Amino acid sequence: MTEVSARRLRLASPTSALVSGGVVLALMIAEVPLARLARQGLNSGGGSLPVWFSAAFGVVGFVVAWRKPRNPLGWAIFGLAAFSALSEDASFYTVADYRLRHGGLPLGWVALLAQPFWAPTIVLLGLVFLLFPDGRPPSPRWRWVLWSYLAVGMLWIASAFTLTVGAIIGHHLQVDDGGNLVVLDNGAHNAAWWNAVTLVAAVMLAVCWLASLAGQALSYRRSSGERRQQLKWLLTGSAIGGACFGISLAGESPSGFLHILGIIAPVGYLAIPLSIGVAVLKYRLFDIDRVISRTLAYAIVTGLLVGVYAGIVLLATHVVSTTTPVAVAAATLAAAALFNPLRRRVQRVVDRRFNRARYDADKTVAAFAARLQDTVDLEAVQDHLAGVVHQTLEPAHVSVWISQRG
Repeated sequence: MTEVSARRLRLASPTSALVSGGVVLALMIAEVPLARLARQGLNSGGGSLPVWFSAAFGVVGFVVAWRKPRNPLGWAIFGLAAFSALSEDASFYTVADYRLRHGGLPLGWVALLAQPFWAPTIVLLGLVFLLFPDGRPPSPRWRWVLWSYLAVGMLWIASAFTLTVGAIIGHHLQVDDGGNLVVLDNGAHNAAWWNAVTLVAAVMLAVCWLASLAGQALSYRRSSGERRQQLKWLLTGSAIGGACFGISLAGESPSGFLHILGIIAPVGYLAIPLSIGVAVLKYRLFDIDRVISRTLAYAIVTGLLVGVYAGIVLLATHVVSTTTPVAVAAATLAAAALFNPLRRRVQRVVDRRFNRARYDADKTVAAFAARLQDTVDLEAVQDHLAGVVHQTLEPAHVSVWISQRG
């Protein structure tokens, strides 16, 4: 082993993960008093990710780095959480210093320097998708995408810190209510070069993100076995997170129902770090088919029942002119009565498409139960039972024990 590889092995170790985890945990705990100092809620800072979302990435990054220290992906996830927490801490402190106390707190310029760490957070988030699941691009042909992505990301990060240093030296220390320097808000009054760099970086980073997801999707079609299951976890978590992001945007509507959905939907963002962690650690990968089928089934059933509920209420109140409490009660009873039959039918349809193994197993068990009613030969029953178990569960060995009672 060479000296460079030995040093790299020592740096990427469970001990390093433990130390890094302590640092990230301290940064996240510090957000509580700093948010109180800034008179804001924990999710009000100018960091790139909500506090609880960063915490989820921190936990996943720690577990992956602890269990697989030589996989760069775990350290990228860890760095994402660390930079996000540091940016949140700095955002709260800059608000407290430059908006509430007008520069009266010490070391405000240090917080201003740390606040733009939201930029590497965003860059690392895209890098995680590009390097999934083993810390390498999907194929050697994707290396140019990786280097282009890193070049644009580093240019954007360097530009943000250059503007921050210039603002500190020139004493242009105006911050918004999120703790961000006004010179970084990409407004019309900002430097033209910064606006151009931000636009180009945003477009390039978005293209690379989409390209990396497309590459993983293409890799999924060519893969098999364990790798296919890993990619299925990633794509499922990304789909759930993307759908919840769209719902949260729609939740900005003043409509009561949409507003409630918009408040709840961000919880679905947790599907992204959790799916990545499960896929990288290869923990119960083959349960993903059931997760997908159950998620789709309940989403479809929920949508249909909401439609039925809303339709009955509108029909009763606007056509039949029934009082609202009666319409609501009727709609509730109808939705409750339809739930189980609708769930069973939708589950069968979804299993047929997304969880074929379970669908075929259910059909096999049902056929065995039908044959069992007309079979009286004990040996035939034993053979049928062993065949069904082999077909549905695929065990390495099957033994049937029959109690003999006189």
